[in-house]
Formats: sequence, structure tokens, C-alpha cells
Amino acid sequence: MARFKHFFRQAWQNAYLALMVMFLYAPIGTMMVLSFNASKSRTQWGGFTLRWYTQMFASRNIVAALQNTLLIAFLSALIATAIGLAASIAINGMKTAPKAILIGVTNIPMLNADIVTGISLMLAFIAFGISLGFQTLLIAHITFNIPYVILSIMPKLKQTNRSAYEAAMDLGAGPVYAFFKIVFPDILPGVLSGFLLAFTMSLDDFIITHFTKGAGINTLSTLIYSEVRRGIRPSMYALSTVIFVTVLLLLIASNFAPRKKEKV
Repeated sequence: MARFKHFFRQAWQNAYLALMVMFLYAPIGTMMVLSFNASKSRTQWGGFTLRWYTQMFASRNIVAALQNTLLIAFLSALIATAIGLAASIAINGMKTAPKAILIGVTNIPMLNADIVTGISLMLAFIAFGISLGFQTLLIAHITFNIPYVILSIMPKLKQTNRSAYEAAMDLGAGPVYAFFKIVFPDILPGVLSGFLLAFTMSLDDFIITHFTKGAGINTLSTLIYSEVRRGIRPSMYALSTVIFVTVLLLLIASNFAPRKKEKV
């Protein structure tokens, strides 16, 4: 009887897990199938084709939006990581009360609604007479990425041994040299996590981008939104499939690479 109960419980758990995975990935699977459908209909199969992938790479709008998305995501993540690293070091060196206040202030943009942040940045740019365009979009992405970087680096800074840094200073090392030789290697995982998180958030953002991009500039999120209003073309399915497969391969590589190193 106990074995039967255990088997039933295990079967129920597996079925529940399979059901949840199906609900999560069934829409993505449907989109991937439609990207190879020769028919534009979403209900009829017209045969296998790669025409939509060809159209995707031939479309200037899609290629330009992809370039803008990757460029803005990389630049904003890089600059936000540099600013966030400097801010984290400054906050970590403060006393308890100012540090708690600044960490609380840093949390506010993350908890704030994106639409409020987007409209606020748009109004700020207009108030200062800055025309909306690529530069305002980049500044906006840097602004909302900085808190994510700070909160990724701060836990690593708390784990560092300040005595090692002070010992290096006593032995004649300069502040910058001692930081990059002693402290930076310890906080490097947090810096990389902050960079990747900022890159992902910038890549995925729509609302803030929509309010600060200006006319004539599109990212993938705003391009797909404009397509939804007019009717999505199958080339958008192909684009989404490429993005999903690329992210999936990167995740698999990042998860299996450490295991291979441990085996070696």
C-alpha cells in the first residue's frame, strides 16, 4: 500500500510538472511551427518552408531594429555596469544609516512601474530641450539598468575581505592597483551578473523604449508591437524563433560549461 501511494504521488507530481511545462512552452512551440508554415494562415498547414527566415534577413526594418536592440543593450549594460560598480564601492564605504538609505533609494526604480519611469524620462528630456532619439533611448536604458547592477554587486562587496585590500596598500600598492588585484577578482561574478542582467533587461524592455525612442528608431520590441497593430507577418515568427533558440543555446552552454571544467 505504501509503495502504491508513493507511485501515485510520484506520477501525480510528474503529470503536474508536465502540464505546467506544456502551458509554458506550448505557445512558443506553436510560434516555432508557424515560422516554418508556407501558409500565412495560423490554422492551416501549407507545407514546410524557410521563406519567412529569408524574408526576415532581407527586411531592412528587422535588421535595423535588431542592430539597434543589440547596440543599445550592449552599450547601456556596459556603461551601467561601470557606473554601478563605482556607486557600489561608494555605498559600501558609507556608514550604516546612509548606506541603508541609499540602498532603499536604489530599490525604488525597480519597484516603480515602467510606465511611470518611461513617462518621467520622456518629460525630463523634453524639459531640458533634448530631442528624442538614439541618445535619449541610450540614456534611458542606462538609467533603469543601474539599480540592477548595484544590487548584483553589493552582496559580493560585503563578502570581500577588507584586510587584504589594506594589506596591499600597506605594502606599497596604489588604491587603483590594489582594487583591481585584490578586490575586483572577488566581485567579478557579481559584476558579470549585473552586466548580463542589465543586458537582458535592456533587450527585453518595451515601455520605457516606447516613450523615449523618438521617431524613426525601432527596437525589436517596438517593431513587434507595431506589427501587432497591423497584423503580424510570419517573418516575426521566424525572428522570435531565432531569438528563442539563441537564448536556449546560450543557457545550455553556460550550464554545461562549468560541469565540464569540474570533470577536467
